[in-house]
Amino acid sequence: MLGQGKNVWQAEIDAAAELTDFLRFGVKFVEELYQQQPAKNSPGVWNRVEYRGLEGFVLAVSPFNFTAIGGNLSAAPALVGNVIVWKPSPAATYSNYIVHKIFTEAGVPPGVIQFVPGPPADVVQQAIAHPDFAALHFTGSTHVFKQLWKDIASNMEKYKGYPRIVGETGGKNFHLVHPSADIHSVAQQSIRAAFEYQGQKCSALSRLYVPASLWAGGLKDKLLQEIGKISVGPPTDPKNFVGPVIGKPAFEKITSYIQKAKDAGGEILIGGSGDSSKGYFVQPTVILTKDPKSVTMVEEIFGPVLTVYVYEDDKFDETCKLIDGTTSYALTGSIFSNDRAALIRATNLLRHAAGNIYYNEKCTGAVVGQQPFGGARASGTNDKAGSISIFYRFVSARSIKEGFSELEDFIYPSNLV
Repeated sequence: MLGQGKNVWQAEIDAAAELTDFLRFGVKFVEELYQQQPAKNSPGVWNRVEYRGLEGFVLAVSPFNFTAIGGNLSAAPALVGNVIVWKPSPAATYSNYIVHKIFTEAGVPPGVIQFVPGPPADVVQQAIAHPDFAALHFTGSTHVFKQLWKDIASNMEKYKGYPRIVGETGGKNFHLVHPSADIHSVAQQSIRAAFEYQGQKCSALSRLYVPASLWAGGLKDKLLQEIGKISVGPPTDPKNFVGPVIGKPAFEKITSYIQKAKDAGGEILIGGSGDSSKGYFVQPTVILTKDPKSVTMVEEIFGPVLTVYVYEDDKFDETCKLIDGTTSYALTGSIFSNDRAALIRATNLLRHAAGNIYYNEKCTGAVVGQQPFGGARASGTNDKAGSISIFYRFVSARSIKEGFSELEDFIYPSNLV
C-alpha cells in the first residue's frame, strides 16, 4: 500500500489474492500439461513426452504495478523446472523482495529463483548477453520490450538455442457503448475501469466511445456526478478511492498529456490538475474530444485520464472500425449493449482489437483461471497469463519411444517379392 500507492482493496486483490491464485492454478495447469501424452501406443511400444525445463535460465522482468505479476513471472517458469533471474522494478523492489522471501521460506530451493534488483544495464543487459540465456518473461512498457527483442536478436550467435520471448506490455483500452446500453452500468463500470489504482493498469480504460443519444440523455451528467464523489488522498485513509501515482516521472508524464489535450482543443470536463507538494496526486480527469485520433485517444498515458468521443447513433459499425484502427495496442476492451446482435457484430468487427473482450463488464479485473489475460499487436505476445498456455512457453518437450519387441529382420515386407 505504501510503496505502490494502493488502497486496501487493490492491495488485497493483488499481493494476496491474485498471487495465491497464480500459484494454485499454476500447479493445476502444470499437472494438465504433463498429462498431454501421445494418443496411441502401437503394440509393443510405449510412447511418452517429457516436458523439460529450458536449457539455460529465464530472465523475469517485472513491473511496479502488480506484486502478483512479479511473483508469477518468476514462479511460473520455476514450476516447470527452470532457473530464474528475477529483475524487479525499482519502484516495487521491497514488495517483490517480500514475495521472494516467502518463496524461500516455503521451500523453493536456493538459487532456483534468484532475486537481482539493480539498474537495467547492470542486470538485464548482462543477462541477455549470456550464452545460457534461454527465455525472457516480461511485463512492462512496449518501448522497453521492443528494445529487448532487438537486443536479444543481436545476440543470437551467442546462445545455445533460440530464446523464448514472452511479454505483456501496454494498452489503450476502450469501452464501446451501444445506444441500447444501460446508462448507470456504463458510468459505474467506466469509472472503476479508468480510475481504480490511478489508471496504472495495463488494462485500464482510456478511451470511451458513447452514442450521442446516451451522452445527451444522461450519461454525461451521471459520469461527472459520480466522478465528483471520488476521494483522492493517501492509501492509509481507507475512504480514498484514488491514491498517488507511482512517482515524479509518472506525474509529469500524465500532467503533460492533459496539457497536450488542452492544447489540441480537448475540453476538460472534470479534473485536469495535479498536486506534487506531498506525494504525486492527479485528479481523475475526463477529456471530451471531437478528434477520435487526438493524442490522448492514441498514446498510452498510464494514469487517471479518460478521453470521451461521442459518435452519431447510426455510426456504430463505423465506430468499431475506428476503434480497431486508432492505436497500435490490442489488450482489453468492453462492449456495452442490451442488443445481442450488436454485441456479436461488434465482436466480429473488433476481432483483433483486444486479447480480452468483455460484454457489459469493465475492461479491467481479469481473474486467474477465469479470464486468461494478454493482448497482441503492440500489447504483447498474447501468451495468456493465468492459463495453461503460458507454461508451454517455458518447457522443451522430448518425445520418448520405448520398444518391447525385437526386430527380427531389417528387410521390409515389400522387399519380399
